[in-house]
Amino acid sequence: MLMESSLVERIGVYIKNVEVFIEEAVKSGIPREALYVFNLAKDYLSDAKYYYERGDYVTSLSCIAYAEGLLDALRFLGFIKATWRSPVELVKRPRVLVTGSFEFIHPGHIVLLRYAWQMGSVHVIVSRDVNFEKFKGRKPIMSENDRLEVVKSIKYVTTAVLGETQDLFKPIEEIKPDIILLGPDQWIEPRVLEEKLRERGLRDIKIIKFPERIGAWSSTSILSELKRKLCEENTYSTYSRGSLGV
Repeated sequence: MLMESSLVERIGVYIKNVEVFIEEAVKSGIPREALYVFNLAKDYLSDAKYYYERGDYVTSLSCIAYAEGLLDALRFLGFIKATWRSPVELVKRPRVLVTGSFEFIHPGHIVLLRYAWQMGSVHVIVSRDVNFEKFKGRKPIMSENDRLEVVKSIKYVTTAVLGETQDLFKPIEEIKPDIILLGPDQWIEPRVLEEKLRERGLRDIKIIKFPERIGAWSSTSILSELKRKLCEENTYSTYSRGSLGV
């Protein structure tokens, strides 16, 4: 589950932040009059780690919140000197690359991007119009810049860029992903992609293919359904006007 995965990760970073804060405070020295409260905060940190390792995340969160409160009180009173870190400084998430045309955003896209987000920070390459036409045999409904703008607005996406018209692997070299997540309908197989990446000197990239399509929708099926419904409406409209003698 996304919410559970996200919450567990954030609690882990929270615990790490308190641990780093305590280590920094110890190096600067703890006054005798602050030792009791400081050691109490360390005990809460120890409890938080204990419950976290056993999967009791609610109790773990409660303990680490107590530890942070005690440490902040000591810091505000001037007894200890330490600085809270940004979560980004503490945890470097793997870079996960996803590529695609993203002509119509549908539930399958969201599931794929959410899956990528659970593994790390998500970086997307959106296909150029010329490449879209070459692979699909038709022009896209939405331009490459419009499709890029939509993808950028999805909350799971960290960055999104347009692909290259000639060298399809150039953006991969620039992004330097740790993982490439292939959609279920993408034409290239993991083994073939691995070989092509090695030829470019891109090694140690884990390639994962999403196992199956989620739901019935695809860009092609959405387009077909739009055509069908528009044709039905036009036929009905024509019939209605004729029946009224208009």
